[in-house]
Amino acid sequence: MKVILQRDWEDLGLEGDIIEVARGYARNYLIPKGIAVEAIPPNIKAFEQKKKKIEARRAREKEQALKLKDKIEEMEIVLKRKAGEEDKLYGSVTNMDIALELEKAGISIDRKKILLDKPIKSLGEFTVPIKLYPEVVANLKLKILPEEKEEQK
Repeated sequence: MKVILQRDWEDLGLEGDIIEVARGYARNYLIPKGIAVEAIPPNIKAFEQKKKKIEARRAREKEQALKLKDKIEEMEIVLKRKAGEEDKLYGSVTNMDIALELEKAGISIDRKKILLDKPIKSLGEFTVPIKLYPEVVANLKLKILPEEKEEQK
């Protein structure tokens, strides 16, 4: 069944795209949730009129994402964590920890956009990809250092 997306949807496409999906997926999920409308002539005509606005908004969003990418790639986040033998962390560093540090630096990013395959469990330097917009991925430099141990008297 052909549908027109009414908003960007991660796995399917961008707003205004006409895509082919299973009939049940469209009827039971996409259409009731307002994510898509059936691709019938009146709906196609309505989206043709909106197309210029959509393209202008996309261009603005992509430009903002590119500026944010430059800002993120210039910065380096340093986290201090407790570590044991062989530089293994007690616990781990997750995308939520990274999102909190970015927020402290004044950059608000949804933690789901921070593309960590698995939590980081060792000390060292890492490059963490962050998906800011389709086709725009920033690489954040992350250093995980050991916490300073208090000197015993």
